[in-house]
Amino acid sequence: MTHTGDDQPTGRAGEDLDPAIRAFVRAMGAAWAAHPDLATVPPAEARRIAEAVRAPWTRGGPPMKAVAEHHVGSLAGAVRIRTYDPGPAGPKPALVYMHGGGWTIFSLDTHDRVMRELAARAGITVVGVDYALSPEFKYPVALDQVCAVVRHLAASGAALGLDTARIAIGGDSAGANLAVAACLRLRDAGGAALPIAMVLNYGVFDRVSSPEAARYGGAGYMLGADEMEQFWRNYLRDERDAADPLVCPVRADLAGLPPAILVVPECDLLAEQSLRMAERLRGAGVAVELALYEGATHSFLEAVSVAPLADRALADTARWLRAALAVSRP
Repeated sequence: MTHTGDDQPTGRAGEDLDPAIRAFVRAMGAAWAAHPDLATVPPAEARRIAEAVRAPWTRGGPPMKAVAEHHVGSLAGAVRIRTYDPGPAGPKPALVYMHGGGWTIFSLDTHDRVMRELAARAGITVVGVDYALSPEFKYPVALDQVCAVVRHLAASGAALGLDTARIAIGGDSAGANLAVAACLRLRDAGGAALPIAMVLNYGVFDRVSSPEAARYGGAGYMLGADEMEQFWRNYLRDERDAADPLVCPVRADLAGLPPAILVVPECDLLAEQSLRMAERLRGAGVAVELALYEGATHSFLEAVSVAPLADRALADTARWLRAALAVSRP
C-alpha cells in the first residue's frame, strides 16, 4: 500500500490483487459501468442490474442431484428457501446460507454457484435463504426470517432430507452478519435450534473504520466505502440500531457460539472486522479457524471459474465443514 504525508494508508487501485482476482474485478467493473449507478435508481431496478452483472459468474460448476424450493412461515412473512442436494440419496448435514449484497441486492440466483460449490465439495445440502431486502424491509425483518428458517429446519428438516443434528449456518458479507446475529438470538433463546458451526465469508460485523476505507474502499476493489455506508443506511431503521449487538455483532457477548471459520480476503474493506471478530470469538472461548487469502478482495469466491485462489478458499471451507459437521449436536 501507499501512504500519504500524514502516514494514513491509501489504496493501490487493485494493483495488490492476485492477477486472476484483478481480472475478475476489472471485468465486473466494466459490466457495472454499462449500467446506471445503483444509487441513482429505485431498489427494484438496482436489483435487476445486479442480477444481470452477476449472471455470467454463476454459470458452470458442479451439477446437483436435486434442487428444490420451499417456503417457511415466519412472523415477518413467508420465506423462500432453496435446497441444493449434491447426492447420493439419504440424510445429509446442512449449511443454511445467506447471500451478501448489503441487505439490499443479490439473491439466491446470484449466489447459486457458490452454494453449489459448497454443497458438492463438502458433501452436504446447502439451504439458501431468500430473506427480505432493504430498504423496503429494515432490521430486524431479515434476521427474524433467518431465525424462523433455522428453527424450522431444526424441527422439521428431516422431511427435506437433512440430518437435523448437524446443521451449520453461514453467509458472505451481510449474509455472514445475519448468520452470527441468528446464532446470538438462538443461543439466548435456548433449545435445540442453535447451529453447530458457522461459515463467515468476508463478513460485515461493524461500521467501517476510516483507515480501512482509505486502504480498500476506493477504485480497484469490490466494495466501496461509500457503497457500504449506503447499505448501512438501507438496513438500519435509525442510527440507534447501530448500537444493537445483533446489528454489529463484533460488539456482542460471543460466548457459547458455535465454532467458526472466517474466510478473509486480505484486500477487503471489511478484512479488519473479520480479524477483530476472530479475536473476540477466541476470547469468548469459541474455536476459530482464520483463513486469510493474500491478494483477494471482497466477493472473490464468485471468481471460482477463473481464479485458483477462490478455488482454494472453497476447498479449504469444504474441508473445515466436513470436519465440523462430522459430529452431531450433543
